[in-house]
Amino acid sequence: MLKHLSILDQSAAVEGISHAEVIQNTVDLAVHAEELGYRRFWVSEHHSHPSIVGTAPEILMAAISQKTTQIRIGSAGVMLPHYSALKVAEQFRVLESLAPGRIDLGVGRAPGSDMKTAQILNPQSQSAAHFPQQVQELDLWLRNETFPSGHLAKGVQAFPLGDTFPDLWILGSSAYGAQLAAYLGLPYVFAHFITDGEGAKQAIDLYRHQFKPSARLQEPQIIVCLWALAAEDEKDAFYHFRSRARWKIDRQKGVLGSMKNPHQAGQWQSEQDEAQFVKMCHQGFVGSADTVIHKMQDLANDLGVEEIAVITWAFDFEVRKKSYALLLKELSLKNTVLKASLPT
Repeated sequence: MLKHLSILDQSAAVEGISHAEVIQNTVDLAVHAEELGYRRFWVSEHHSHPSIVGTAPEILMAAISQKTTQIRIGSAGVMLPHYSALKVAEQFRVLESLAPGRIDLGVGRAPGSDMKTAQILNPQSQSAAHFPQQVQELDLWLRNETFPSGHLAKGVQAFPLGDTFPDLWILGSSAYGAQLAAYLGLPYVFAHFITDGEGAKQAIDLYRHQFKPSARLQEPQIIVCLWALAAEDEKDAFYHFRSRARWKIDRQKGVLGSMKNPHQAGQWQSEQDEAQFVKMCHQGFVGSADTVIHKMQDLANDLGVEEIAVITWAFDFEVRKKSYALLLKELSLKNTVLKASLPT
C-alpha cells in the first residue's frame, strides 16, 4: 500500500530562466514540500550537464536545512566514486548538526556526467570499482564506529560528532545496487525514472531475498523514484508534459539543453516524434491527480513498496508546485477512504 510521497528535485534548466533562479526554485520547492506534508525532499548531483544544473547536493541541502524544520532532506545522490569517503562523511556530519535527525545520504556509483567530466573529477579511472569499500568506510565514519585494526583509517574521525547520524541509502537502477544494499543491510532506492521501470521488480525482489539485517536496519526498506506530472485535468497535464517529453525525445537524438515552453516543445519535428509523445502520455504517470495516484498505487502494490519519490519537470514553476499539491492531496483522500472501508 502506498503510504508516503517524497520529492526528488534535479534543478532542471529552463529556457529564459537563469541557473541562479533554478537553484533558488529548488530551495523554494523544498519549503513548499514541507508545507504540503511531503516526507522527504532530496536533491541530485550532475556535472557539466546542460539540462541539470544541481551540481552540489550538500550545499543545496545546507540551504534547505535553514528554511525547513521537519521534512527530511537528502541527496539522491552523491556520486561517491568522485570523492573521498571521509570528506563526504564530514560534509554530512555538518549537515546532521544543522538538521539533526533529518538527513538522508543517498550514494550512487554512476558518474552523473559524461566520462570526460568524470575523469576530471577523479582521474583514477577505476574509482567506481572501489564503491563497495567506500560505502562501508563512509558508514563507519558517519556512525563514528571504530575501523578494524590495521586499517589506514583507524583512529581517524569525521567531525562534528553528535547524538544522531545521517541515514545512508544505496541508489541504483540494476541488480548491482540492489545486491550491495542487501549485503550491507542498507535501505535501497530504485531509479524507476532512469529505466522507465524496466528491471524494477527483479532488483527489488533480489534486494528483499538477499537482505541481511545490520546495525542500521533490521528489515528491508525501499523507495521507488519515478517521474510524474498531475494537473486539474488530463488535457492540461498533457500540455505541460510537452516540455519534458520534448527534452526526452531530443536526448534520444543526442541533443541536450534547457526545457522549452510547452507551445514550442509541441512543435514536433516529425510524425514519429508526435506519436512517441502520445505514447509517453498514456504509458507514463501523467494526467489528473486521480489517474496518476491510481497508477502509483498499482505500481506500489505490484512492487510491495510504501513510499514513492516523485520527480516533476515543467516549464512553469507554479505548474510543478500545483502538481505536487494535487498528488499529495489525492493520495491522502484515497488512503482515508480506504481506511474507512476496512473492518474495525
